[in-house]
Amino acid sequence: MAALSPDAFLLTGRVAVVTGAARGIGLAIAEAFAALGAHVAVCDRDKPDRDKPDRDSPDRDKPDSGLAMTLDVRDHLAAEVFAQAVRERWGRVDVLVNNAGGTFHAGFADTSARGEQTLIEENFTQVTGMIRRLLPMMGAGGSIINVTSSEAHQAAPGFAVYAAMKAALESLTRTLALELAPQGIRVNAIAPDAIRTEGEAGVRERMLARPLPHELPYEPVRVPPLGHLGEPGDAAAAAVFLAGDAARFVTGTTLHVDGGINAAGGWRRT
Repeated sequence: MAALSPDAFLLTGRVAVVTGAARGIGLAIAEAFAALGAHVAVCDRDKPDRDKPDRDSPDRDKPDSGLAMTLDVRDHLAAEVFAQAVRERWGRVDVLVNNAGGTFHAGFADTSARGEQTLIEENFTQVTGMIRRLLPMMGAGGSIINVTSSEAHQAAPGFAVYAAMKAALESLTRTLALELAPQGIRVNAIAPDAIRTEGEAGVRERMLARPLPHELPYEPVRVPPLGHLGEPGDAAAAAVFLAGDAARFVTGTTLHVDGGINAAGGWRRT
């Protein structure tokens, strides 16, 4: 690529898969990909917040339309059915965004074995499973984007297992970048934080509500160094960059979309 051009950010004709795309960051990524010309396949255990009657809406009667399925990515059979639907529709995958995940606030000692297993499956093993299912459909020029979190790079009191799984996903990203480089497949991560979504707000509110604020020994930064919260579109912009030709020489790295929280350390003592 001798000179950067606007076409380097287009995804025309590419097949992109986005998990956890019913709302928030996943929805923003799926919509951005579709707007830039990609055929988008999405899945989520919840139904989308809104349906759009344009080309990125699921319409199985149109060969070039998107694909949407409601399923839990932890369900191996359902995930396999989704992968098979993608295979039957397009026969290939050019971009995979592993966005699905979740957490809850609880001290490590208060997290049950069942709760721990849920966090492991929701934030790590479902990602490895989706990569294994779709990797045979990816070729040179492919891009895998794992959505981690600032907690993958710092201590996270109240989110010990979740942070450990996000750190594991960040490590997996770097290792797969090397393993898949000979195939021409790039693997990167996005670590968002302080993004204005329902999930972010819900976890933060529940965390600050129990115990009483003055009894909470640690709390997250309320406002990042840039002075305001981000929007899902900010994370989508990073995904667009990593998915396309503009990032053709970028692999094994993490883009922090957090307003400077990672640079600041992320947590402060109350």
